[in-house]
Amino acid sequence: MKELDLKFEQYELNVPTEKRTLNKLEKLVNELEECGSFLTAKTAIKHYNKYMSQLTTDMSVISVRYSLNTEDKGYKKAQEKVDEISPLISNYSTKFEKILVKAKYRKDLENAYGKYLLKMYEGNLKSFDEKIIPELIEENKLSSKYDEITGGAQIKFKDGTYNLSQMGKFLCDADRETRRGAAIALDGWWKEHEQEIGDIYDKLVKLRDKMAKKLGFKNFIELGYLRLGRTDYDAKMVKGYRDQIKEEVVPICQKLYKQQMKNLGIKNPQYYDYNLKFASGNPTPKGNAQDLVKAAKKMYESLSKESGEFFNFMIKHNLMDLEARKGKQPGGYCTYFPVYKAPFIFSNFNGTDGDVNVLTHEGGHALQAYLSSDIKIPEYQSPTLEACEIHSMSMEFFAWPYMKDFFGADAEKYKYAHLVDAIEFLPYGITIDEFQHWVYEHPEATHQERCAKYLEIEQANLPHKKYDECEVFAHGGWWMKQSHIFGVPFYYIDYTLAQVVAFQFLAEDRKSHDKAWKKYIKLCKLGGKLPFTGLLEKDHLRNPFEPGNVAKNIRPLVKLLKEMDTSKF
Repeated sequence: MKELDLKFEQYELNVPTEKRTLNKLEKLVNELEECGSFLTAKTAIKHYNKYMSQLTTDMSVISVRYSLNTEDKGYKKAQEKVDEISPLISNYSTKFEKILVKAKYRKDLENAYGKYLLKMYEGNLKSFDEKIIPELIEENKLSSKYDEITGGAQIKFKDGTYNLSQMGKFLCDADRETRRGAAIALDGWWKEHEQEIGDIYDKLVKLRDKMAKKLGFKNFIELGYLRLGRTDYDAKMVKGYRDQIKEEVVPICQKLYKQQMKNLGIKNPQYYDYNLKFASGNPTPKGNAQDLVKAAKKMYESLSKESGEFFNFMIKHNLMDLEARKGKQPGGYCTYFPVYKAPFIFSNFNGTDGDVNVLTHEGGHALQAYLSSDIKIPEYQSPTLEACEIHSMSMEFFAWPYMKDFFGADAEKYKYAHLVDAIEFLPYGITIDEFQHWVYEHPEATHQERCAKYLEIEQANLPHKKYDECEVFAHGGWWMKQSHIFGVPFYYIDYTLAQVVAFQFLAEDRKSHDKAWKKYIKLCKLGGKLPFTGLLEKDHLRNPFEPGNVAKNIRPLVKLLKEMDTSKF
């Protein structure tokens, strides 16, 4: 297939037009509707999947190009078109799925494609109706507006001007005054944009609540779960899981924070002080972006034949854009272009250890996408988000033996800091999740009430955080920094669920690398053939929702931390 040999910059920018796209989808839906048997439906499904593969690819190319340069008017216009047309496309997807769910040949569909596919369709049907299309279009526009504002941030600090991602390196600086100055500068930017961003979120919350009620839900929570494809767990189970983190992990983290500040000799620590793990400075990668990619290439080639082929494919086809620059959207992600069977890694390198985490974390996502690209049923190529994050977070730990190539003499220092960060992330992850549940239970709350609630939850889970000179963060505005809250509500808890599972991979990798790696590759190749808990069962991994499993996965690693010799750091 010739397309597979193209480099990313050679991918065509096809902006879908509403009339042509909807006409084509109408024909494809009609084709399926006229099918009286599974045999004819099979062909209609094939035609539909082929077109959707092209459409998804076109929209993904637009999304990536826009995130690479939010200042480009052409890309911005193309993204706006995607925002407008996406809900209309969803309307036809719903019609298509409705026919299959109600088909007289449903048993044949289940035998051929699996019961889980039809269960996914049923969840999708509950979460969409054409009567909410106007709200969905507006939701997309508001989410893109948030990305535009944060992507366009220009913060003057010291002798330069930086975006939000680039400011990260100053918050980790060994010099406390540099950290303090960066924190104040960042807070100033958020203060300048607080009302605008607060208004965007207020509109998003009310829109989502309105959609939920139009669809017959009490509030947005159940709808939000359905939109994420969660067919195997609910908000009650998530609360039980959050309670495990509060009981087991929060006390562990508070001890770690106290020890850290004692080692640093800081008497009145502020939030930015916790970014510095060691008095000698945090581990920093050795070399530039090209050097790190070279080290990653060596690592993936060493791990296995499959992972080596994957990373060389990424390099050959220019499927990574890693360095921060003006106009580039903050953050990092991995996406996938179905037509080209190609993943894409987006990041903003800023000279911190986070640069290496990207090559392992997003690399894990990309490896799974690459290994699952031949799964015939598109819906099975990728699992739900919490399962996706297992691939990425586990890869971060599988990379440990190769850290000398990234950090030189700081390799052991990095491992310690990485594991501490992974454990300390869990209370923050549940804070974001608990906040979102409260928000959608109280959609009429004001911006000030939301901030007050966030601060209350944060102080319960992260009582060490202080913002003495940072006005916005001090009154609870930290949540505005978390883009997932705006773009993908309820997503954030997924990272913590995956982290707890990834801890099991780390423990098993230390006992037998070959067994652990084989188990990991099996999980990647399963794609999304099962829901989250089903994948865990299939791959013999502990389910974090079951009481006691958080403790079982985390305690061996707390023991490992105690065994690490930090005196030389």
